[in-house]
Parts: sequence; structure tokens; C-alpha cells
Amino acid sequence: MQYLHSPAQSAPPANFQTQSLVESIAKIASNYPGEIGVVAIINNTDTIAVNNKPIYPMMSVFKMHQALALCHAFDLSGRSLDSSVTIQRDKLDSNTWSPMMKEHPERAISLTVKDLLRYSLAQSDNNASNLMFQKFVNTAQTDSFIASVIPRSSFQIAYTEEEMSADHDKAFANYTSPLGAAMLINRLFNDTLISPEKQNFIATALQECLTGKDRIVAPLQDKEGVSIAHKTSSGYTNAKGVLAAHNDVAYIRLPNNVHYALAVFVTNFKGNETQAAQAIARISSEIYAHLAASLQKP
Repeated sequence: MQYLHSPAQSAPPANFQTQSLVESIAKIASNYPGEIGVVAIINNTDTIAVNNKPIYPMMSVFKMHQALALCHAFDLSGRSLDSSVTIQRDKLDSNTWSPMMKEHPERAISLTVKDLLRYSLAQSDNNASNLMFQKFVNTAQTDSFIASVIPRSSFQIAYTEEEMSADHDKAFANYTSPLGAAMLINRLFNDTLISPEKQNFIATALQECLTGKDRIVAPLQDKEGVSIAHKTSSGYTNAKGVLAAHNDVAYIRLPNNVHYALAVFVTNFKGNETQAAQAIARISSEIYAHLAASLQKP
């Protein structure tokens, strides 16, 4: 399935009230015990922002950034994503989130780079991400490439999942603004960043995302004609019960040629993951409701 389309701009829906939506989202965010940053880019022309600062730990959202940087490097070298990789099971981290390890009990695991990317993007596999940083593009190379796509001031990638697992404070050095993340996924679906085949592969893997169905996706799952691609991430809870991060970044298509990128980042949250996911879902629902109402008005 092809997800890329013309980058030509189209107007936001008639009767769409930007300020009203900003106020509604700010009110929702203020009702939760943490900092919540939100940006939506609607039809490439209208941007709404609440608490947009480059302070939010990306956590696994950076796997989208990593995938783009890896594919760019493979484009330059002429390598195929069908290249095979042999992985020694005893070199993997058995204490991290890794569907790949559960599905491959063999001592020597043979996968393609596409397989690793799919595990990383659709299931947020930490071992797959760590392997790709080790073997193909490191964090500095990823950071450098992404800086050619979105503003340098909007993000930083300095550490791998393995390094963040060893020192949880390092998660705060992999930061983003909601706008930076929204711009990246918006460009992924509207511009040409890497070769079309690889870009469409990443877009498809994000639409197949299996994680975080209780966040942006939750209020949209039963809506007719809505398609969603997204990347989620979750952070650590410290000894004081403060959740470092709970995030979701999505690209959403509605009927009648309306599309929008939505980034919701939660940090320093004095609550649990269920409550943080509820906040994200409420914000997603509010944006959808405003857009749907605008589409129905004459």
C-alpha cells in the first residue's frame, strides 16, 4: 500500500477553530499531574501547539528517527534492506522488551534488516534497535541525519536503549519538542526524505504498530474511513512514583482528504501509565471531534 502523497498544501477544513481547540487541549492537559506537550499539524497548513518545548524524553519514539537514518545510509551505500543479519542470542538483553527474542528461541537468529526494522517500529523491540545502532548507524549519525530533516533545536539523540536502560537519567538527553516529532512524521508521509521504497516500508510498519492502542488510537479505532500510523514509547517510574515519559506520535487520515500529524508527549507525570494513556486518548479524541465537526458544517 502506498502512503506517500503529494506535498502540495491543502486548506484546513472550513469552520475549523484553531484557538478553540488550543484552549480545549490546554484545559485537558492542566487536569493531569505532569507536563503534557501537544502539537498537531493539520493538512500541512494549520498548526496547534500546547506546551511545545524541547524537554520531553523521546524514549522509543526515536526508533522512527533511527529507521529513517538507517534507510538513508543504506540508500547511500546501495545496500538492500533484505540483507541478512546473524544474531547470537546470548548477546541479546533478556531483561528488556523484546518480542524478537520470544519469537526466535534459536541460538543463532537469522533475520533481514527489514525484519529488525519491523520489530523495532511495529513492536518497539529494544534489542532490534540496539543491534541496528551497533551494526549500521550509531546515535551520532542518526542525530546528524535527522537534523537535516527537522530543526536542530527541536531534538537530540545521544543514547541507545541499552544505555538508557543502564542509566535512566540518560533518557532525558534523548529529547524532543512535540513540534519536532510532529514535523518528522508529517514529512515522512508528505515529502521525499529517502528512497520511496524504503520510506513506504517505514510508513507501512508504523501503520502496523501493535503498541499503545490505549493512546492516540483509542478513540479512533471505531471511526469509519480513518487510517492511523503511529509510534509510541514509555519511560521509567522513579522511586518517588514519577513517570519519566509516556508518548505517542501519529499520522492520521480522515475522509474528505483531511490529514494531520499529532504528537503528544507526557513527562514528569505523578501518576501511572494508565492515567497518562488516558490523557493522550482524551487529547486525541478532542482533536478528532473538532475536525469531524468542521467537516460536517456547511
